[in-house]
Amino acid sequence: MKMNEIMSTDRYEFTMGNGYLEEGMKNEIAYFDVFFRRNPLKNGYTIMAGLDQIIGDVENMHFEEEDIEYFKAQGIYTAEFLEYLKNFKFTGDIYAIPDGTPVFPNEPTITVRANLIEAQILETLLLSHFNSASLVATAAKRVVLEAGKPVMEFGSRRTHTKAAIDAGKNAYLAGCSGTSNEATGRYYGVPTLGTMAHSWITAFDNEYEAFLKYAKHNPENTVFLVDTYDVLRSGIPNAIKVANEYLRPNGLPFKGIRIDSGDLAYLSKEARKMLDEAGYQEAKICLSNGLTAETIRDLNIQGAKVDSYGIGDNIAAPLDRLGGVYKLVALEEMGNIVPKIKVSADEIKTINPGYKKVYRFYDKKTGYALGDVVALASERIPKDKFTLVDPTDTWKRTTITNYEVRELQVPIYQNGILVYQEPTLKESREYCTTQMDTLYEEVKRLEKPHQYYVDLTTELLKLKRELIASTTESVTTKEKSIGRLW
Repeated sequence: MKMNEIMSTDRYEFTMGNGYLEEGMKNEIAYFDVFFRRNPLKNGYTIMAGLDQIIGDVENMHFEEEDIEYFKAQGIYTAEFLEYLKNFKFTGDIYAIPDGTPVFPNEPTITVRANLIEAQILETLLLSHFNSASLVATAAKRVVLEAGKPVMEFGSRRTHTKAAIDAGKNAYLAGCSGTSNEATGRYYGVPTLGTMAHSWITAFDNEYEAFLKYAKHNPENTVFLVDTYDVLRSGIPNAIKVANEYLRPNGLPFKGIRIDSGDLAYLSKEARKMLDEAGYQEAKICLSNGLTAETIRDLNIQGAKVDSYGIGDNIAAPLDRLGGVYKLVALEEMGNIVPKIKVSADEIKTINPGYKKVYRFYDKKTGYALGDVVALASERIPKDKFTLVDPTDTWKRTTITNYEVRELQVPIYQNGILVYQEPTLKESREYCTTQMDTLYEEVKRLEKPHQYYVDLTTELLKLKRELIASTTESVTTKEKSIGRLW
């Protein structure tokens, strides 16, 4: 059965859409923001990713006759709503921060302006792509920065098929040298890499025979997995023996070895000695085995002799989540934008209201990013002097000068038409590298990174406080009139 991607939308998006239609709210224009509240992996930044997948799905957004029949069989949707879905097409606006940009908590990464039904049905699709892609890209970038050497992503077996393909692509966006996933290579042009598994070696009578057979079938990819039995007493000696007896006599390169278990720092140093003494200084050493950015840092500190890394789980399936959310922030009423707010007893869940834009300030002298500011869309950001206001401690104010400022979101769709010139994956990868270079090293460190500041303008902070106060007052008045029940 061929699956229609839009059908993976959560049920309540459709029940709300049905309700909006019945309430005569079909043409009400709403503004929704996608944002997240904390960086994943205890990190100091997040890498924006998934926009390319969002565009692909929005371009193909429609409902098949079989989908309509499925909804009809549920018996909860009106005939008018089912008819609406038959002709469904996105007709609104989308603004987003480009893939590869470092982004931070509580700033709008994607903003949707569309009628309520369209905007609501988009929610699951947007969050699914944004959350998964940005988490993988962030995990990959942490590893790449710490490694300082080529990193191959090979986590396909740690997640489901489609996610594995996307993981390879998003890891490459973040700087990985390639992926083991051939579908990623075919559809996205990402370099595919790989050698052998332990099963190849145990399928033969002995390790030497396994290496020799592999070299004969793959003469240009002679990287041997040397830890099936014993790295130093068996694996490396057999690899060198094959190099001496077959590769060198036939003018073929001995590309290197991969170590996938044991004390990687110690084994890599001993392996380097053995390879060099045998005259194979050009043979490379690849390390793998559940590596994280933190273990790579430790390997570097311990002087491991390594030329590249292979990482699966901790890129394709990192043990954390991004937690991006999609919140209504404004409605249009009679041509005016009316801000909306969600207030929570958990302060971090009280959203920033209104139709907003996000700006990044750069030091003209150094090129480093000084911080981001979230402003109401109607505000104009001065180019010569600006005061940053910390939303958590409003007495903390910093006035900056001699800066350059850039609006981070760009138009993606306008009136349902794709207006964004999509960069190639290679261009997004290069862009990601240059943007990461604008962050101070303290923001990128693994342990207790420096907090990158995302401030609010005075006008936005004032609006937020006014809406919180009016909402609280309304709730208190209602309590007094009906009596508290708790």
